[in-house]
Amino acid sequence: MRVKSDNVVRFFISAIGIIITGIALRELSHIFIPFIIALFLYFFFEPFNNFLESKKIPSFLITLIDIAVTVLVLYSVGRIIFDSFIQFSEGFPEYAKKLSTIIRDLSKEIGIKDPFFRYFSFDKLVKSLDLQSLAGGLFSSTMDLIGSVLFVVFFFIFVLSGEKTIYEAIKHYYIQKKVQPEINRIKRTKSKLQNDETEQDFDLELKQIRIQKETELENTFKEITTQIQKYIITKFLINLAAGVITFILLNFYGLDYPIVWGVFVFLFNFIPTIGSAAALILPVLFSLVQFENFSSVIIVTIIMASVQTIAFNVAEPMIIGNRLNLNPLIILLSVLIWGYIWGIVGMLLSVPITAIIKIVISNSKSDNLIFVSNIMSQKRVK
Repeated sequence: MRVKSDNVVRFFISAIGIIITGIALRELSHIFIPFIIALFLYFFFEPFNNFLESKKIPSFLITLIDIAVTVLVLYSVGRIIFDSFIQFSEGFPEYAKKLSTIIRDLSKEIGIKDPFFRYFSFDKLVKSLDLQSLAGGLFSSTMDLIGSVLFVVFFFIFVLSGEKTIYEAIKHYYIQKKVQPEINRIKRTKSKLQNDETEQDFDLELKQIRIQKETELENTFKEITTQIQKYIITKFLINLAAGVITFILLNFYGLDYPIVWGVFVFLFNFIPTIGSAAALILPVLFSLVQFENFSSVIIVTIIMASVQTIAFNVAEPMIIGNRLNLNPLIILLSVLIWGYIWGIVGMLLSVPITAIIKIVISNSKSDNLIFVSNIMSQKRVK
């Protein structure tokens, strides 16, 4: 009875600890989000940085190169997105009139009597909005975004300069924690040593234990780094390929602003499950407004569904899913939980964060953590 009571107490203490941690991460998101993004940037650049280090390039110059590449990529992507949406906004009034007509006709056909739908006008809807507040909110969001980017760069510089020191500190703490119990055990049995056993045997056994624990820690860090690098790079390339293919196919079919829909596919599919649905629905709805017939909608739906299926339901699970070994249900839950904690950014980071958590707990010898690791795994436990 006492054992069951202790297990219940430990469970609730752990649950309370997880909830408090979640609240802290949510409330301090302005600090944690830039820091986590900076860590992932470090994972992304690590192979490139190792190559530069092998060429005897100074660390400060490597940092400057990393920052320059990051800024160049952000500027290029931002420029493409900005130009695409400027182009989209120029033709928006025409599409707004078509959308208003479609909504009015549809409401009459299905018998909706609400005046808002029967006499729907997108222009009136826009005029009813507080554009000054929207503009102020947009300006505030832009400034917050710039501040966050600078914060990420700030953290990134310190991660690059301090990661070796942090690793050595973690290594020292871990080794001491794991090796000390073994030292105590050997000392307890030292009095029982046979005559042919010497102090050198004791030192040799201690050295072997230390090497074993150092290897375990090194393998854990190496696995985390490798898995995250593979996920980030492979996910980026798959999304880029899907976005380019979407642009080519929709441009060939004649859907306006194909580059916008290609960018949507590239960006939204960083969010598992939910992002794929949004990337599919938006161009399909736009095709209804542009062509005003359901045959074109069906064709665009087939194009988008084919690209999404091949890229994200066939290629991605084969390349990424098997490597991360994460249960699809766990992936969905992680998207929802991290989305609640950190919003859109949390959804983007949910899979790699969950993969790191799984790698860490899978190296534990605790029965409870091994059980959690098995639940998170995609492969069946034998």
